[in-house]
Amino acid sequence: MTDIPHTDPGERRFGRVNWLGLYTLCRREVRRFTNVWTQTLLAPLVTAGLFMVIFTIAIGPRRGDVMGVPFTSFIAPGILMMTVIQNAFANTSSSIVISKVQGNIVDTLMPPLAPFELVLGYLAGGVARGLFVAVAIALGIWLTTGLAPAHPLVLLVFAALGAAFLSALGMLAGLWANKFDQMAAITNFLVTPLAFLSGTFYSVQALPPGLYEVTHFNPVFYLIDGARYGMLGVSDAAPGFGFAVALAATAAVLLAAWALFRTGWRLKA
Repeated sequence: MTDIPHTDPGERRFGRVNWLGLYTLCRREVRRFTNVWTQTLLAPLVTAGLFMVIFTIAIGPRRGDVMGVPFTSFIAPGILMMTVIQNAFANTSSSIVISKVQGNIVDTLMPPLAPFELVLGYLAGGVARGLFVAVAIALGIWLTTGLAPAHPLVLLVFAALGAAFLSALGMLAGLWANKFDQMAAITNFLVTPLAFLSGTFYSVQALPPGLYEVTHFNPVFYLIDGARYGMLGVSDAAPGFGFAVALAATAAVLLAAWALFRTGWRLKA
């Protein structure tokens, strides 16, 4: 009688990375927003356009140049980055919370996916949605105002980094929240203030001393400032330093998300 080799049911038999499982999760997260593109891609473009029109009409004619550029041009990269980070956050947070509320989060946890693969899969969806929005808004700005990026690669890098940072924050928020109203509270009291109080519509040089220093502890400020440098070639802080701060903040939040997925915090009984 031939002995049947014993195999540990928990052993990973497909190498260090479950490429098929990771690809499937990435594909699912991307299809979540592409299937409803009018809500996830078209709506943010319309909202960004309304911000541009309203601020241009209400303030533009009476506002002088800011940092040597017209006010309309100055706010364009801020609106772009604000929209990117809001959509990246919404993609990952809503995916996890909806799965928890509907009770099908087990469909994500049961497959043989390691914690870092779960993080990368959710991250892929958030970054993809953020970059789709960034490209659409940048194209819209160019078509309507003729404003082209001064440093396209820098703008792309900061847009991707901003989407990654808020995607990771969205994972943390989604893991913590068990109800939609908890998720709404995080969006209203954390994400929106971070976006609006980070130099989106103004230069931080105009802030009073205390608030000026506090703003420099906000990673979103460096993301918006870096996007402004990529679009206009001007910035409040050194782009290299801003990139380092944003990269470190993103790495820290991703590590926290990995640790929580690893322990199954608020996911497993």
